[in-house]
Amino acid sequence: MLVALALAALALGACGNKEERTLHGTTEGIYIDVGDLKYQVQISRLLNPTDREDSGYLVDLPADQQLGPKDNWFAVFMRVENTTDKPEPATNGYSIRDTQGNVYKPVTMGPKNVFAYRPAVLQPKDVLPLPDSAAGENTIQGAMLLFKIPVANFQNRPLVLRIPPPSGEGETGSVDLDV
Repeated sequence: MLVALALAALALGACGNKEERTLHGTTEGIYIDVGDLKYQVQISRLLNPTDREDSGYLVDLPADQQLGPKDNWFAVFMRVENTTDKPEPATNGYSIRDTQGNVYKPVTMGPKNVFAYRPAVLQPKDVLPLPDSAAGENTIQGAMLLFKIPVANFQNRPLVLRIPPPSGEGETGSVDLDV
């Protein structure tokens, strides 16, 4: 009888050691598990090109990506962490979807933009952005994904950031963004 109770207690105790995976966050700041990496939206917000701070985030925009009179820049600042003991690639397939089914892809920033998200293979225990980079030392501590979204479509909330696995295989994570 004692052996049976000990085995039952051992089996129940082992159940508590399983780490839960989080694939959807209803608020920013939640760690989302995609593949073997953890993704976190530090903050998302509209950017004003005439604001001194915001203009620094808009350095080295591609010539074909100018803001129209009915568009806004929307930035999502990401932190990615490799908690494993092996190198892992970060995703580059982000998108935002609104409630009307519109999908927005990030603008590819030029090399002079020190805040832009650039996917990389993260070494064990590394984070993106690197702590000693401009994006890592900024108060936000996130690498920027920049989206051009029509002003009217901000009414189609929630805007949901989709985070697919880098390989394209596996479960896609998502986060409801604050606007």
